[in-house]
Amino acid sequence: MIYLKITLEMMLFLVIFIVGCGCKLKKTGFSHTGLQEIAMKRLKNIMYMHRAVAGVMLVLLLATPLAALSSNTPDPTAQMKPFIAKMTKILAEADFKNDVKCTICQRLIDISREHFDYNEMSKRVLGRAWRKLSDAEKENFVDLFTELLQYAYVGKIQNYAGQSIIFKGQRIRGKRAEVKTLLVDKEKTIPVSYIMLLEGDKWMVYDVVVEGVSLVRNYMEQFREILRKDKYSGLVKQIEQKVKELEKDRAKHFAQKQQ
Repeated sequence: MIYLKITLEMMLFLVIFIVGCGCKLKKTGFSHTGLQEIAMKRLKNIMYMHRAVAGVMLVLLLATPLAALSSNTPDPTAQMKPFIAKMTKILAEADFKNDVKCTICQRLIDISREHFDYNEMSKRVLGRAWRKLSDAEKENFVDLFTELLQYAYVGKIQNYAGQSIIFKGQRIRGKRAEVKTLLVDKEKTIPVSYIMLLEGDKWMVYDVVVEGVSLVRNYMEQFREILRKDKYSGLVKQIEQKVKELEKDRAKHFAQKQQ
């Protein structure tokens, strides 16, 4: 309807202008070609004006929902603060002395699922190979990769000694966000960033960057080489073997402490 109205206005202008010029043509002797050029210039000006107005309206229409989305987007730092406080409280109260089987680690992993998306993390470390897996294989890999993280990282946090965490800022781009923190120890300060995706109304971590090193990218580069040489089945065997080695190392560590 808007475009029809604009077209009729332009046609009306053309009719009035040409008729008026025809009357003046008899009196002044102006050339018809010159009048056509004037008419075309005025017509172009009208078309430009309508396009400009339409452009402004389009920008306003598009900007309105974006502004609404921005104002309704949950704050990632506000969601991470109570979550990290809960995790550090468990660490502070945990007794790791007899946790040979890493049961406390498993508890931390279970709680971390509130804001850690291990499915997204697993998909990213596998890259293109993820798309070729069946649903059952994907589920199995997520469990296996999470177990690897449990022993490789969470299993080594028994040395936690009340380090404080300072929130330094955040960046939000659409449905992606980064929350920057500092892990403050007595001897040094370690920058840690949480990279997140907005899933519904909750920010979910899919990568952790420690001192500039991405956990996902680190594993992705290792797995890419294994996949190239040994395919997916070979990667699974190597991860399973690594988990067994970490389990043995943990048991050995506790055995030595008891001697």
